[in-house]
Amino acid sequence: MSAEVRPSETPASELSFARALIISGGPSSVYEAGSPTIDPAILNLPNTALLGICYGQQLMAHLGGGCVEKGTKGEYGLAVAHIDPQIPLFDKLPESQQVWMSHRDLVAATPPGFTVTASTPTCPIAGMADPTRQLYAVQFHPEVVHTLNGRQILDNFLFGVAHCEKDWNPASQLSDLEEQIRQTAAGRNVFFFVSGGVDSTVAYTLCLRALGPERVWGTYVDTGLMREGETEFVESIFRSLGATHFHVEHAEERFLTALEHSVEPEQKRHIIGQKFVEVQESILSSGHFLDGEWILGQGTIYPDTIESGGSSKADLIKTHHNRVAGIQLLIDAGRIIEPLSSFYKDEVRAIGRLLGLPDEFLERHPFPGPGLAIRCLCAAKPEPLEKIEGEGWLVPVRSVGVQGDSRSYRPVIAFEGMPDHDVATEVINRVAQVNRAIAIAGSRLPLAEMSVHAATLTKERLARLRAADSIVRRISHDSGFDRQVWQFPVVLIPLGSADRPDSIVLRPIHSVDGMTAQSVTMDKPLLDCIVKELLGLEGIAAVCYDLTHKPPATIEWE
Repeated sequence: MSAEVRPSETPASELSFARALIISGGPSSVYEAGSPTIDPAILNLPNTALLGICYGQQLMAHLGGGCVEKGTKGEYGLAVAHIDPQIPLFDKLPESQQVWMSHRDLVAATPPGFTVTASTPTCPIAGMADPTRQLYAVQFHPEVVHTLNGRQILDNFLFGVAHCEKDWNPASQLSDLEEQIRQTAAGRNVFFFVSGGVDSTVAYTLCLRALGPERVWGTYVDTGLMREGETEFVESIFRSLGATHFHVEHAEERFLTALEHSVEPEQKRHIIGQKFVEVQESILSSGHFLDGEWILGQGTIYPDTIESGGSSKADLIKTHHNRVAGIQLLIDAGRIIEPLSSFYKDEVRAIGRLLGLPDEFLERHPFPGPGLAIRCLCAAKPEPLEKIEGEGWLVPVRSVGVQGDSRSYRPVIAFEGMPDHDVATEVINRVAQVNRAIAIAGSRLPLAEMSVHAATLTKERLARLRAADSIVRRISHDSGFDRQVWQFPVVLIPLGSADRPDSIVLRPIHSVDGMTAQSVTMDKPLLDCIVKELLGLEGIAAVCYDLTHKPPATIEWE
């Protein structure tokens, strides 16, 4: 069996061949003019099972004669759902289970013929079904790893309800990918700007295997936004792959000069993307790479496309450096190859294993293409903190979030103690103007004496962040903690005092594909060890701990 992604407006007549259809989530409200919709006839296709997820459930209710309303508060993150195990969608599942929510709108009344199949304390209709017509829907997200039985729910739908067949083989997919690379390259050579991360390295290795080392060239651009020792590490990795055409381009001053007055994250990402394109064009024009014999290779994966609004009706969460306007021009010109653009991070690692890449490299924590620029937060002006009675301190350092499948850019809320993650999630759901919660793990002064300072991307602040990141990586590696988490961003925020203007935020998370993530609790002795060293750095006022899941926050702060 095969799977396809189609626009939501595809006519029912073009989908009647499908055994199963899934209506995905999305950032819109079904009752607003111009919101995405489906052909209502899809609800009556005689031999096709239908599953609505989040916005998909709301759309099914809206079109079927039910009622969708804005909830009294949002529900973002973990929830406990009580389900009806008698329906085929929930076959073999416990009546109470952990699910993942990301919504504000909800179904207030089911359409005729539907019954309620799941509920949470905040969402009375967290699932509905009309089994006689093979119509099922859930408000939560079974496709994310934090819905503990989500894979079983999808299995039940595809193989129990819709009677699809399991015939996917990763080994055969590898040969298919190599053949696709040869067809896309069409005799041309491929030039990569590599990062040393898992995605670009797996994509590079696929092309190396499909086309041979003489047809695959790579350049690593040192932007001045790299971690300590990163450039040397990347160079050693690509030499070990057998890359015969590999070069390190030192462009530190070009990037740092362009970014010196940037504050807003989207502006940073656009500048970095444009500078990459400028450096790229400079390198390509210095040789013979601009002629028709060459195309650009990239390690773009599917979450990059979704979060940058690259799929139909998806909201822009953040602009990725490989989806800025300059890169889009190359895509439009057909001069690009992205062999992993349909895959998630866990699938990319599986492909890497099939290619023979070692686990110690494949399990390396993801590091963003824009580097430390999006972990070094800035502020345009000084601002005081605000005490929110009974909740915490409102810190006017804004970070990017994803709430109801839409981008948010809001302040954070800070606690002087260390509450558990459930408390943090509840506060974010109650306090509408925030999307992230942090706790003070150690400090040189109380929050009441701190403020946000005007700050930009200076060499001094980047060096401060680089030193902090190095400390955290060393201690978490020596303790084995880095093997317990999927990623551990270390973030610098302009929160402190005149002599100690910055604070560090620790962001250890667990994820599988990067689409959702859970904040991970660190043992107190290990946390105390890290805090002690970080507070010894010059200019650091406090060490904070990010308690927020994704959603409502993104993994990176920007």
